[in-house]
Amino acid sequence: QVQLVESGGGLVQAGGSLRLLCAASGSTFSSYCMGWFRQAPGKEREFVAVITWSGGITDYTDSVEGRFFISRDNAKNTVYLQMDSLKPEDTAVYYCAASSTRSYREADFGSWGQGTQVTVSS
Repeated sequence: QVQLVESGGGLVQAGGSLRLLCAASGSTFSSYCMGWFRQAPGKEREFVAVITWSGGITDYTDSVEGRFFISRDNAKNTVYLQMDSLKPEDTAVYYCAASSTRSYREADFGSWGQGTQVTVSS
């Protein structure tokens, strides 16, 4: 399995930007599709974005389409989530996860990071 560590979270005002990073180790990074999920207080964890093995295909949940951008650097074993035009409703703990298939479902992601907090103030 791959080990994942997120970073880059923090406090930002509405309309601002953050870039999350997820560093992978322990396995062949390019053999995984990588996803970002988030969990807001009192809510279930939800899918945010996914990128395929070489980065050729990306998918987003509707609420972040056009504001968030997922990318990866297989040479650095890192996946990124650029978050622009942030809204208070984006406040959540953000998790990166690895899957052997292109999926939106949590159950298909076998490796997870510990999460990083993103707080957007109004």
